[in-house]
Amino acid sequence: MSMTRTGGQQVTSAYGHPLQFGSFVTPTTSDPARTVGLAVLSEQVGLDLVTFQDHPYQPGFLDTWTLLSFVAARTSTVHLSANVTNLPLRPPAVLARSIASLDLLSGGRVELGLGAGAFWDAIEAMGGRRLTGGQGVRALEEAIDVIRQIWDAEARGGVRVDGEFHRVVGAKRGPAPAHDVGIWLGAYKPRMLALTGRRADGWLPSFSYLKPGDLAAGNALVDEAAQEAGRSPAEIRRLLNVNGRFTPVGRGPLHGPAEQWAEELADLALSDGIGTFILGSDDPDDLRRFAGEVAPAVRELVAAERSATPAPASRVAVAPVRGTTTEPPAPQPAVARASFAVVPTPDDGTRRTSRQVWDESTRPVGPAPDPQRTYTPHEEASGQHLIDVHDGLRAELAQIHDLIDQVAAGALDVGTARSHINTMTMRQNKWTLGTYCEAYCRIVTTHHTLEDRSLFPHLRHADPRLAPVIDRLEQEHHAIHDVLEGVDRALVAFVATPDGMAELRAAVDLLSDTLLSHLAYEERELVEPIARLGLR
Repeated sequence: MSMTRTGGQQVTSAYGHPLQFGSFVTPTTSDPARTVGLAVLSEQVGLDLVTFQDHPYQPGFLDTWTLLSFVAARTSTVHLSANVTNLPLRPPAVLARSIASLDLLSGGRVELGLGAGAFWDAIEAMGGRRLTGGQGVRALEEAIDVIRQIWDAEARGGVRVDGEFHRVVGAKRGPAPAHDVGIWLGAYKPRMLALTGRRADGWLPSFSYLKPGDLAAGNALVDEAAQEAGRSPAEIRRLLNVNGRFTPVGRGPLHGPAEQWAEELADLALSDGIGTFILGSDDPDDLRRFAGEVAPAVRELVAAERSATPAPASRVAVAPVRGTTTEPPAPQPAVARASFAVVPTPDDGTRRTSRQVWDESTRPVGPAPDPQRTYTPHEEASGQHLIDVHDGLRAELAQIHDLIDQVAAGALDVGTARSHINTMTMRQNKWTLGTYCEAYCRIVTTHHTLEDRSLFPHLRHADPRLAPVIDRLEQEHHAIHDVLEGVDRALVAFVATPDGMAELRAAVDLLSDTLLSHLAYEERELVEPIARLGLR
């Protein structure tokens, strides 16, 4: 994994935010159903967030807040946000109540992206006030004060902000949102970045607007402002709008295969602390690939790097709040070492089909663990990581079987299968199932590719006694690839013929047998070596 270097110093993230992935969909009026369908598809494929740009003066775009409300009613888990809200045309007190109301209605799924304003001719034409850059930043800070006071429903007295641009004189507080709504600022220049550090919950720029070094420089300004305000820089999530092209061969940054995307985004997560990646695309295949291939691979790469590298000190020390004193940290007790407590998932011997892809009795066995060897919690976490990744694959596999059962019974929830069609035919149900299965096959392939290219060479070099086991695991990866190809062929037959269910069930049953057996074997042989030798 490459790391960004600045001035000869390696820069790594100290923010520790869980990774999130989202979509940035164009709210076009030319095909409203397709716009909503892309939002629902984002939820279906497993993205965490759906966002829309907010340009109220653009007649070719749907009104963003109307669209967000409609999409909230058509989804159940994905979070929603404007990217970013045009504050000069959205009065902050009304905006605060709109956000809180939709958050309550959606079960706590709304966030607030905010911008100071741009395209001032168009804003002025719509009745907004033209502001200079400095005025826009001051107006935004006043608006944040209004919004937070409206949401603070338990505080005594009315909302009072007597600002240069926003004046609220005793408005009643509330309603409070269903969850702590994040306020994310679209910021690029020093004053906006400083405001982000002082008052916001997230920094949301677009990668295409940044020059090399801008992320590091922006982080430094945000962190410094947070420090001066007595905040931890880790309170501020770092988000990034990205776009690019998926192609078989790499042709530049974010222009290449999913594996290249994963490596580049993982580098941004580790080097610049990016915790949320939002893909700007209206192509359904891009969204599926981003969710099904890129996101799992980025999570895996980042988790592996973090588990192998001690957590770095914060890039900017948090300043004490004025009026307080700081004491030197108390000495930390040494980490106790213990015998290996991580338990690999056993193979229970259950098989769905009589067909065997390989002879399990010929599998090599690695070296026996040293009974005198003890392990730190950090080492055990490295071994547990492999099990956690495999558990995700097992859960996805169970969902495929459940989907097949629902399709066979005619009970698949068509309302969540396709967003803009209320009544679906069996063929459309089949299309939904096929998309899910294809995405899962890509996840498995990506996971195996990462192991073959990174983990296995490291373990082979670190402990040559593992070579026979690794050779066998690599052979099984190729065999599983052939089984996945069989699932693809069965999906084609399932969509094309009325009696393809039996072939599809048989193909997925074989995938279950081979994959679950392989995962159990890999854990049995590699969990302890990974803890002992570390992850590369």
